[in-house]
Amino acid sequence: MSGGGGPADRQSEVARLIEAACADRELACEPTGEFSYAVTLPGTHKLKTICNLIVGQHALRIEAFVMRQPDERRENLWAWLLRRNSRMYGVAFSIDAAGDVYLTGRVSLAGLDEEELDRLLGSVLTYADESFDTMLEIGFGSAIRREWQWRVSRGESTANLAAFAHLFQPQDPGLGEA
Repeated sequence: MSGGGGPADRQSEVARLIEAACADRELACEPTGEFSYAVTLPGTHKLKTICNLIVGQHALRIEAFVMRQPDERRENLWAWLLRRNSRMYGVAFSIDAAGDVYLTGRVSLAGLDEEELDRLLGSVLTYADESFDTMLEIGFGSAIRREWQWRVSRGESTANLAAFAHLFQPQDPGLGEA
């Protein structure tokens, strides 16, 4: 189809919308194809999340890598992700064949405007960033504990493990007693 508001016209409009929205928000946005972009979302817990936006003929596909496959407690992590999905907007946690965790979604181009794009990018950033430490704790708890103990035994800094300090705090013996 060509001219008069066909799919190719809408794809071009959405591509321009993505470029303008990223420029307005000072987000790094690299084209990865004719109608696809890699947008870098800065975070606090997960320092950056690369969000791929792929503009199809009728829908915008959203894909963001969150973390590699967990070393342990996979079923616990998958259950946590599924429970979390029920409260999410625009995207959901998913896993690939290797077990790596992503945020994925698909929305119609028909109602996509700058406000909706902002909400979708905000959702990706919020879910990746706010869930990251919990996901690491579930899937890599033993490795985190080993790293902490190794650093402490050698007098190394544990500053970048601060989010997991609660795993190493002495327990109050009075807790749980009636």
